[in-house]
Amino acid sequence: MVMGPTHAVSGALVGLIVADVLPPEWGAPASTAETFAFAAVCSGAALLPDLDTAQSTVARSFGPVSQAFARGVDAVSLGYYSVTKGKRDRKRRGGHRTMTHTALFAILLGLGVSALVARFGREAIIGVLFVTLGLALRGLFGTWSKRRGWVVVTLSALVLSILSWRWFPEEVASTGLGVAVALGCATHCLGDAVTKEGIPFLAPFVPWRGSRWWEIKLPSMLSIRAGGPFEMGFLGPALTVAAVALAIWSVDGAPEHILGTLEASGLSFWEGDLANR
Repeated sequence: MVMGPTHAVSGALVGLIVADVLPPEWGAPASTAETFAFAAVCSGAALLPDLDTAQSTVARSFGPVSQAFARGVDAVSLGYYSVTKGKRDRKRRGGHRTMTHTALFAILLGLGVSALVARFGREAIIGVLFVTLGLALRGLFGTWSKRRGWVVVTLSALVLSILSWRWFPEEVASTGLGVAVALGCATHCLGDAVTKEGIPFLAPFVPWRGSRWWEIKLPSMLSIRAGGPFEMGFLGPALTVAAVALAIWSVDGAPEHILGTLEASGLSFWEGDLANR
């Protein structure tokens, strides 16, 4: 799989992009604070699919609780795979990279989050923020979170979720949070699809040559090795720079200020050039 930091940064980047084009009826953020909260949820949700194995880094985000949950998801995923696999699908000993790495999972999880928030309101919002922001901290600040331990990560996620809670207007939060979570899961799958292993994104409803869990992947010459030189030396840094640049651009009034500064600088340059002539 692509490494956790790359998943988290790509989720944040996609969240920032979608927040700018999302229709209001779908829960589009209406302020800078809402945009950043939307992107943070998307960033954390981009790590959710890897909670299908207790061996993953994100499974340690909340200590024994998240590891026990990951073992449960692993077992359910394996059972789901065993029941739905085709004749040419191999036997598996674990459920990693199966159920949680599909389009169906992303859609159902997004709908489930929207339904929970619509039913329970602010309490559900805080719960969703707590989980996704905790995962985002683990992904974006891996060294810090590993050094501080899961207790500090858990407490930090709780504080951030309460602070972010007021940035989601209740009338649009159910749809907006659902979209952010589904988008993050789909972004994770897209990231894994560029690796040499690929992901069964359309499983188990689109069979291919006797297989229901065939994997979508790039040609071998275009795919990357997870944690390899390309991801660590180029892809990760490039996504980080893009995310930071877009975050700055997303601040209210920033585009006008930046464009105005560029125009003024350009005008000053041309005036100085003409004067020198």
